[in-house]
Amino acid sequence: METLTTTTVLHKTITVNGLNIFYREAGPANAPVILLLHGFPSTSHMYRDLIRDLANSYHVIAPDYPGFGQSSIPALSEFEYTFDNLALVVEQFIDQLGLTKFSWYLQDYGGPIGFRIISKRPELVEALIIQNANVYNEGLGPVVQEIGALQQAGDEKALDAAIACKLSLEKIKEEHLLGAANPETVSPDSYELAHAYMARPGVEAVQVALFRNYGTNFPKYPEWQQYLRTHQPRVLVVWGKNDLIFTWPGAEAYKKDVPGAEVHLLDGSHFALEEYHEEIAALIHDFLKR
Repeated sequence: METLTTTTVLHKTITVNGLNIFYREAGPANAPVILLLHGFPSTSHMYRDLIRDLANSYHVIAPDYPGFGQSSIPALSEFEYTFDNLALVVEQFIDQLGLTKFSWYLQDYGGPIGFRIISKRPELVEALIIQNANVYNEGLGPVVQEIGALQQAGDEKALDAAIACKLSLEKIKEEHLLGAANPETVSPDSYELAHAYMARPGVEAVQVALFRNYGTNFPKYPEWQQYLRTHQPRVLVVWGKNDLIFTWPGAEAYKKDVPGAEVHLLDGSHFALEEYHEEIAALIHDFLKR
């Protein structure tokens, strides 16, 4: 890996199992590693500020999943878009970069993707930083419950309509701003770019496939909770407490299995980094250096 200055963010691509996987990288190559796994409808772009905040002290790496951002978007006939398969690609990405033991930052989709890997390979975990990423029923907000109810009812027409709504600019913007304490600090670039990526040819079909597969995550919650109980990793939870997707009780729930988990509830939305990247970076610095 290159020796990076603290002010340099590299934009790189490697081939993982025939797919081009884009990632952002910054910080000294010999510094402790933090892997940042993004959520929906975001990409590694959601970490643009946090990467610079952390790069003085850490080697920070943030990939885009297949079907997201600058990574490959194989057709559904060429790649099965499931959370199992996204996790396999991220695991191969980790191995190809030679990452061994590092800190994980998990937000939204990053939760089920990351927990699939770490529950199988706990030796990869130095610490967990959880931001609005749920593994407890307590944190399932009304938005998630609505989608889940449509899936259980088998109402594909209504489900597809709900998914199409979530891909709209109006809904993506709403989810960035709803619950924000200071909406003027949320850059329009964040939701405009997320929508632009989602509006590309073929991407809606990818996202529909992933939404339909999302129900595979809930049965794994007990397995991931067992990982936490058994291995007692160091856990820092930073959570936008006004999130209606994953509500704040999901943040407090981590203490059930890791009593030493440090939980901070911020007066923000599902996309708390848009308002609080500096505060979250300070919490990460303090937590990891203790």
